[in-house]
Amino acid sequence: MEFNLKHCGKYFLNVLLPRTCPHCFEDLHYLEPGPLCRACTALLEPLPELHCARCGLPLKAGGAACYDCRGAGPGALDAARSALVFNAPLRALLHAFKYGDRDDLSVFFASRMALEIDRFDALKGHTFVVEVPLHPSKLAERGYNQAELLARGLAGQKNLFHLAGAVRRIKNTPSQTSLSKAERRKNMAGAFSVVKPELVKGRRLLIVDDVATTLATLEALAQELKAAGARSVTAYTLAREP
Repeated sequence: MEFNLKHCGKYFLNVLLPRTCPHCFEDLHYLEPGPLCRACTALLEPLPELHCARCGLPLKAGGAACYDCRGAGPGALDAARSALVFNAPLRALLHAFKYGDRDDLSVFFASRMALEIDRFDALKGHTFVVEVPLHPSKLAERGYNQAELLARGLAGQKNLFHLAGAVRRIKNTPSQTSLSKAERRKNMAGAFSVVKPELVKGRRLLIVDDVATTLATLEALAQELKAAGARSVTAYTLAREP
């Protein structure tokens, strides 16, 4: 058997600091590169081909649009797509990313987003990336903006331009978890401000965030970007809640 010093180092590091899968809690093999075990990694679901042409919601039947988008008038957000479906393994991993001080997971997530982005015609031609900003108080509490880490990682892997600091969150909105769609829209009204309009004017922008649910946050940010002169605004998130 060939001696591999690098593998030996990984083995002893794993003995000292064993890793577990955040979804099934099984021990990870010391040579496992990903944050999930192989079984849970296999459960990650790319956004299906059958999805709403406008908001990217996975569809169970035929048609071009979901129930909410069918017949709806134009919004500020031109389209939204996601790399993965927000299922149980991804939920566990995202929880660790956002609330478990696991900013290192951004590398894995950005790679998955980069892997899937070329599937979507709606995202082509968008070379300028902005993230959904956090309010300064939440940023201080968490220590990092997960959306910014995803935007930076995606931009680096796909040769996109990251427009850092173009937008600021000026309203410290409460959690939207328990709010209805209408309440979420009201909650997000006036939440953002474009502080560097020269960076967005005339450009086709791609908003990056971690999870899309009702798209209220993305729509509110798109409104501000369009008001500042953006030519078009499309969203790309890591996960889409079905």
